[in-house]
Amino acid sequence: MPSIRVLGLVAGVLAAGLLAAPQAAADERPTAVVSLGDSAISGEGAGDYEPGTRGENGNWCHRSANALIHKTQVAQRTVNLACSGADAANVSLADTTHYTEGSQARRLIDVAKANRVVAVVLQVGANDEPAFADTLVGCIKKWFNPFGTGCAKDLRVQWPARLAAMAPRVERAVADVKTAMRQAGYADGSYKFVITSYASPVTEKMDAINHGPQGCPLRLADAAYGRTEAVPQFADTYRGIAARNGLSYLDISRATEGHEACSGGENSATEWQNRVLVDPYAWVFGGLDSVGIHMAQQSFHPNARGHAQLGRCLTEYLATTAPAARCLTGADGNLHAVA
Repeated sequence: MPSIRVLGLVAGVLAAGLLAAPQAAADERPTAVVSLGDSAISGEGAGDYEPGTRGENGNWCHRSANALIHKTQVAQRTVNLACSGADAANVSLADTTHYTEGSQARRLIDVAKANRVVAVVLQVGANDEPAFADTLVGCIKKWFNPFGTGCAKDLRVQWPARLAAMAPRVERAVADVKTAMRQAGYADGSYKFVITSYASPVTEKMDAINHGPQGCPLRLADAAYGRTEAVPQFADTYRGIAARNGLSYLDISRATEGHEACSGGENSATEWQNRVLVDPYAWVFGGLDSVGIHMAQQSFHPNARGHAQLGRCLTEYLATTAPAARCLTGADGNLHAVA
């Protein structure tokens, strides 16, 4: 039977923590930030697309090496799972296929297991009820009819209802992304989950030189409606989604202000959004499938300069604890995250 003195020594050792349980091994996986969503975040319009997403075998996801997620400076790895033309269901865990690719949330599970994800960035919804691309094409058709009216009048009536119908779809995708991260072993709140709005691609201040079919074939009143009403209403919808679902929110509705398509006169180098852009090189990878929308799908999307600026702003935001911020151009001419 141990003596009282021996028992006292054991108790002392335990109290000193010398017999403490071994500590858990450090997580040596590389850190990563991941993007999910549609063309605006996949890098559509920024060029230098990943092989296999340039139209080969019907995959037009156009994930760009210049995409904003690859311009962030917050993690060792940047992973782009977004796909041009995707809607909220394509992000969700649903059994869905878009441009030959399956659920983005399901692929996120594998990425999150292989890496230590510090942030997930989501930009999706424009291809749901708002049908942003189709709406823009409709406005362009209005421009080609000199005897008709613009698209703004009808959209003012339709747009709020479209956004209201979109919101629950995006929220279901948000819930599935959270579920995917849990399945990968992440607790809620152990990573930053950011949802973003969309930037206005055009301005009513476009110059006369490019206010036409080879630049920005839109009525000035319609462009003004988009920049000052439709896109801000879009942003308000995402602000609400973020608040209801405990997400961080980055408002980029004014991110390209002063640098929209056709705002730079003859010098498009100052622009962060593409003008009408027809890409005959799409034939090389897409063949006959490129005829139609794919020849011009890079139009009215942020270009490589725009993505570099958006990546800069996102980097600043991810370094803060602010629940929300907006990307605005500072005195130095670059985008900054303003809480």
